[in-house]
Amino acid sequence: MPARWETILARWQAASLIDAAAAERIRAFESRQGDSQRLRWPTILAITIGGLMLGAGVLLFVGAHWDRLSPAERFSTVLLLVAIFHVAGAFVEEKFPALATVLHGVGTASLGAGIFLAAQIFNLNEDWTGGVLLWAAGATVGFLLRRDWVQGTFMAILFPLWLAGKWTIIARPSASSERVLAEGLLLLAITYLTARVDGDAPPLRRALTWIGTVAFIPCVTFVVASNEFLWGRNYSLSAGKQILGWTVAIILPLFLAFLLRGAAAWTNAVACLWALILGTMHYRDSSYSASAIGYIYHEIGPFLWCLAGAIGLIAWGLRESRKERINLGLAGIGLTILWFYFSNVMDKLGRSESLIGFGIVFLLVGWLLERARRQLAARMAGRIQ
Repeated sequence: MPARWETILARWQAASLIDAAAAERIRAFESRQGDSQRLRWPTILAITIGGLMLGAGVLLFVGAHWDRLSPAERFSTVLLLVAIFHVAGAFVEEKFPALATVLHGVGTASLGAGIFLAAQIFNLNEDWTGGVLLWAAGATVGFLLRRDWVQGTFMAILFPLWLAGKWTIIARPSASSERVLAEGLLLLAITYLTARVDGDAPPLRRALTWIGTVAFIPCVTFVVASNEFLWGRNYSLSAGKQILGWTVAIILPLFLAFLLRGAAAWTNAVACLWALILGTMHYRDSSYSASAIGYIYHEIGPFLWCLAGAIGLIAWGLRESRKERINLGLAGIGLTILWFYFSNVMDKLGRSESLIGFGIVFLLVGWLLERARRQLAARMAGRIQ
């Protein structure tokens, strides 16, 4: 999002109040001012750690004295916790915007604690997803008022948490419901991972990229492992709930990808197809692996398909010049090879042979991946130049 002075400058130039040369001089001056006032990493680190410690300390202090407080005092304390950080953030907004962002973030975190503490005070017998939804709504209000990346990050985490929790309640435990949940989380992680298209992205897109990067491999593991949850196979999911679940799991991440990436979201549709096919490979399920074709598809297929996905992620990163996708794809290749060794090779060898083989595989994979990473990084740098 452009700075406010850039919007005003563009309006003045459009109204012919200043010429192009004057506009360029103003932009150059403001750019120099921005560089001189930009926060350095020690300051950012100090503010971030300070905000986390402040929030944790206040919550621990309240928790230590909670039993001594009356219900009225408890509720007053909850309201005070929610309000005080937002008021402090508004007070320092003009002089120290970064500190204001942290204080408003702590205030939104306190809102979540306040919601669940209020439920405990008044003994509200409601499912926990309602509290998460209220928390997400509060973060949404904060985002609409401030356009703050911290509030946006709360939204990006809380709304999927509410949807996942609500799905586990309305859908009885079954292999179908677990697969819907796993696929939806994986597609959302891919959407977050690819939110950053160019190098100069807003802070919220960078935060979404970090969330997607951290969540991608665990979500892939969840999709593959969801087929091993045999305890719910006795239940079947109704057709209406399946339609509802798959609609939300597929359409919502793709719609969000379209909002973030525009026409470039067609690559997310391709990634969606890859994820859906991966979910059909019921790994370690003997009922699907009785025939030779079933064995290849369900026992060997997940490894090959994960390798294909990792290679596709690398190609995606090269196409859009994103290093994090290249590094994540290389990590996916290495983890897939190690997973195949542990599950299909290691148990067929003796103890010493398996350890020796693991060491050789580990060193060889690490060397090859680092070599490939350097070559791909050099290739991407050449394309950027």
